[in-house]
Amino acid sequence: MLTAFGIASLVFMMLMYALEQRGPGFTLGFVAGCALASSYGFLSGAWPFGAVEAVWSAVALNRYRSRRSGANSGPGTRP
Repeated sequence: MLTAFGIASLVFMMLMYALEQRGPGFTLGFVAGCALASSYGFLSGAWPFGAVEAVWSAVALNRYRSRRSGANSGPGTRP
């Protein structure tokens, strides 16, 4: 069961990464996928993988925040 969770979380993460350029919602999905992959890493005992995925989750969350703030500051937007 844990292996199926790991496969599903990694497939979801890679799918969100591939679709990330379509909008900030996919970036947020990538954050969730990285968090799921991180939890799989820790649950399976592969803590270095879990730690790396946790860092990627934080990086992706920062990217999501910057994309959201950048999307609101284009020409024709109201303050």
